Amino acid sequence: MSRLIRAMIMGPPGSGKGTMSSRIAKEFKLNHLSSGDLLRSQIQQQTAVGLLAKQFIDKGSLVPDDVMVKLITHELNGLPPNWLLDGFPRTVAQAEALSKNQQIDTVMNLDVPFDVIVQRLEWRWIHPGSDRVYNLDWNPPKVPFKDDKTGEDLVQREDDKPETVRARLDLYQQLTKPVLEFYRSKGVLTEFHGTETNQIWPHVQDFLSGLLQHPTKQSE
Repeated sequence: MSRLIRAMIMGPPGSGKGTMSSRIAKEFKLNHLSSGDLLRSQIQQQTAVGLLAKQFIDKGSLVPDDVMVKLITHELNGLPPNWLLDGFPRTVAQAEALSKNQQIDTVMNLDVPFDVIVQRLEWRWIHPGSDRVYNLDWNPPKVPFKDDKTGEDLVQREDDKPETVRARLDLYQQLTKPVLEFYRSKGVLTEFHGTETNQIWPHVQDFLSGLLQHPTKQSE
């Protein structure tokens, strides 16, 4: 029988959490819950939570703690205890609220330099209809700012624009770094340093393989 694990992945916006999470979820068969994807879905559906969240996201601000906690805990409670949470919590208040509802077995932090992130996100453009992602440096569209398959215009997410990225990183520095200390004090934080997902992945892979062979008491 497979061992169960409740894992979190953290790191600055643009650090590659989404890509890394997909690899982890696929290789280790975890249910992947992305707070960003969940919020974007709520915004696209124009739910009350989505419309409220959009006002904050477009300004580069964090969605209020009470809104995020209710949204995330509702989703996690509907999953078996074998998941990877991506993009949440972002404040100590959120972390404390989550800890009252869920046991966390491990927290992985992707430590990527901020200057690398600003450039990476400035070059990222998407096709809204399909969510295809392009990078103007290493994965550009065949026709500038046009989707390869449809020829439709590419757009830059509001939260990928340089001024918004800087605001998000400032908020991360102020609010989210203390979350790392919160989990460090609980003995569940492991940090991975690098600039690219492919550089960091082998270390994450080895870490999780070892963890699943020697699980924590909570996950046994």
